[in-house]
Amino acid sequence: MAALVSQLGGQLRAAMVVHRGLLNATSRWRMLPPACQPFSSTSDQTTFDLITRYKERPWEYLQSEEYIERYGKRPIWADYRRNHKGAIPPQKTRKTCIRGDKLSGNPCPICRDPKIQVDHRNVKLLEQFICSHSGTIFHPTRTGVCMKQFKKLTKAVQDAKDHGLLAFQVPHIEINPDDYSVSHGAVGKTPPPPHQEGPWYSWYQWQEPPEKEIARIRKMYKPFLKESVTQTSTKTP
Repeated sequence: MAALVSQLGGQLRAAMVVHRGLLNATSRWRMLPPACQPFSSTSDQTTFDLITRYKERPWEYLQSEEYIERYGKRPIWADYRRNHKGAIPPQKTRKTCIRGDKLSGNPCPICRDPKIQVDHRNVKLLEQFICSHSGTIFHPTRTGVCMKQFKKLTKAVQDAKDHGLLAFQVPHIEINPDDYSVSHGAVGKTPPPPHQEGPWYSWYQWQEPPEKEIARIRKMYKPFLKESVTQTSTKTP
């Protein structure tokens, strides 16, 4: 009887231990974060949606309050200064600011803001990089943009001009009708050369070649020489 009581007590203790272990595991499982985390947080999703929106409609960012608060009415490259060693700044801008997934330190004015998109429809952005007097694009050493973005700007400006979104000046050339008339002195008829007997040059005198030289050349080029009319006429009966 005592053995049976001790066996039942051991089974009860083992059941209580298992029950406590299950309770602890359940509480820990409730405290653990879910296995499938969302792709991004709410703020990241908002930023992502804005970037994709500005890619499709890039001109809306320049009209937003965020852009006005950050840049004001000045161009985006006005307050940009590139970090460099020493007192002399580099004479050339970098080739690109983004290499793979890495962004270089102190990127150019366009690469540092992912919401700025270079597009031929974004006329207000393109006008910031065009001189109002000459109509040419500012050199990258003045604006600080990298060469990759400068090539995009050049192509976008040309496309905007082709689509009629950017105004450009065509130089006026006055055409002088006298340059295309036949009554001009230099376009008149050339007078015929004067009649002259003898050689054209006064110092030139005809010299008959020696007969031996003529015979040698005729023998050399005999297969290629054509028979004269007199020889063919003599051969005919």
